Amino acid sequence: MREYIKNYNEWMNNPYFDDETKQELKAIQNDEKEIEDRFYKELEFGTGGLRGVIGYGTNRINKYTVRKATFGLCNYILKKCKEDGQKRGVVIAYDSRHKSKEFCIEAAKTLAACGIKAYIYDSLRSTPQLSFSVRYLNCVAGIVITASHNPPEYNGYKVYWSDGGQVCPDIANEIIQEVNKIEDYSKIPTTRFGDNLIQILNNRVDEEFINAVKEQIINQDIIDRVGDKIKIIYTPIHGTGNIPVRQVLKQAGFKNVEVVKEQELPDSNFSTVEYPNPEEKAVFEIAINMAKESGADIILGTDPDCDRVGVVVKNNEGEYVVLNGNQVGSLLVDYVISNNKEKLSNVVNPTIVKTIVTSELGAKIAKENGVDCIDTLTGFKFIGEKINQFEQNKDRTFVMGYEESYGYLVGTHARDKDGVVSSLLICEMAAYYYDKGMTLYEGLQEVYKKYGYYKEELKSITLKGIDGMKQIQNIMNSFRISDIASIADIKVSEIRDYKKGINDLPKSDVLKFILDDGSWIAVRPSGTEPKIKFYFGCNGEEPGLIDHKLKLIIEYIDMQIIRKYIGI
Repeated sequence: MREYIKNYNEWMNNPYFDDETKQELKAIQNDEKEIEDRFYKELEFGTGGLRGVIGYGTNRINKYTVRKATFGLCNYILKKCKEDGQKRGVVIAYDSRHKSKEFCIEAAKTLAACGIKAYIYDSLRSTPQLSFSVRYLNCVAGIVITASHNPPEYNGYKVYWSDGGQVCPDIANEIIQEVNKIEDYSKIPTTRFGDNLIQILNNRVDEEFINAVKEQIINQDIIDRVGDKIKIIYTPIHGTGNIPVRQVLKQAGFKNVEVVKEQELPDSNFSTVEYPNPEEKAVFEIAINMAKESGADIILGTDPDCDRVGVVVKNNEGEYVVLNGNQVGSLLVDYVISNNKEKLSNVVNPTIVKTIVTSELGAKIAKENGVDCIDTLTGFKFIGEKINQFEQNKDRTFVMGYEESYGYLVGTHARDKDGVVSSLLICEMAAYYYDKGMTLYEGLQEVYKKYGYYKEELKSITLKGIDGMKQIQNIMNSFRISDIASIADIKVSEIRDYKKGINDLPKSDVLKFILDDGSWIAVRPSGTEPKIKFYFGCNGEEPGLIDHKLKLIIEYIDMQIIRKYIGI
């Protein structure tokens, strides 16, 4: 008997699994492909935790797989931290997705059953607040229930350690080992929701988080001067950002903030958008129509767990355009550094941190202003890890961190990307340019004029299921074994295979091709979605030439490599 059929039958016949579970599974009894997809493997607890389609089965996220992940975490805490870990406890937050509250409660019940205190919120909270809460409450760990910007059918489970950052590979691998030891779901302990070890948090942590965010304001005088004049439209895209973002903007002094009513309230179906992803222009369609009527200066949108923020501004033709993460990140680097020169001159080795697939423009801005820049692997957990290292070693001072996928952090109140503080500082930055009679778009052109024109693109290919996983690996293997001497007639000067270890970074399945003229291409499988991602970057003085060069490089990768080796 095929293993996935055996696993399916086990769930159908074991009295541990409830009637709701069995009814859902009974409905697919004649669909072997669906049974295979749900049961051919365990939903992997990876270095970022769990992320998967909601539903019953070993390869789905559900109350049973959440209990299993939590029990593995419990065993790790008990092994490493013993009674101290039990007393300090774990704080849990959740977003507006389907089953988020249920998964939060299931995690809390398993923690309590293991004698570990569980702090939970009475309603949804953002990921950056969870990161803040871990350190504020002196917890040993944190959990956030979210699938970030994935489609509505997904949910996820991310683990944070006592420093407030997502668990990095060394800790994550040990937790994974504990999770993988669990073979019998029925042996996982749980308790009632009213257990004394489950504590519901009051609004004190909310207030302290907002206060910590406001401490990152750089030019309050500018906000005081134009905060009632600059027109801001904000959309939480049905997620957790609605309350904290609007609250912090109001308290800072931005008085002309209009929310997109159709996207204001939590909605697990994200019914006004195809994907709740601020990288997609389509999520801003309603907001842009509002802006055209009101003449708004800037539009902001945060993803469901409010760790990422998208920005829309008016270009020189008066059209509203979406800035990409590299552009916003570079603008923030320039603004934060140029407006903090005195402060930065009095700290030890001020440093910005970015990922290996993020534009080099921010690095150039930093270095030309006497600020160092270091790279990490993709994933903000590695940026959070650097903050912790800087504080321990006292050899560097963290200025800001960012990645191309719309994630930014200024300040050390959180150890993950923070859509709340980013929204605040982006609005402050827009106010700064407004005060000078400029738009944020014109500010970007000013940065390009000073430091050179940088252009980046991202191409993602979605390949779902078992076959998709194999195909993604085939693509990576093809790139590794292919002797690529030039791309679009530009010589390849260096190939960085991060699987072998580069610059003391953890080994990772990423390839980066550096070309003779400074252009680059990176390829990596996504860690959260069934996708393989291609990143492209070019720079120079002439925008038209750079745009053309980038187009040729993308076409080469598309036609000569992907189609040649994979046949897509």
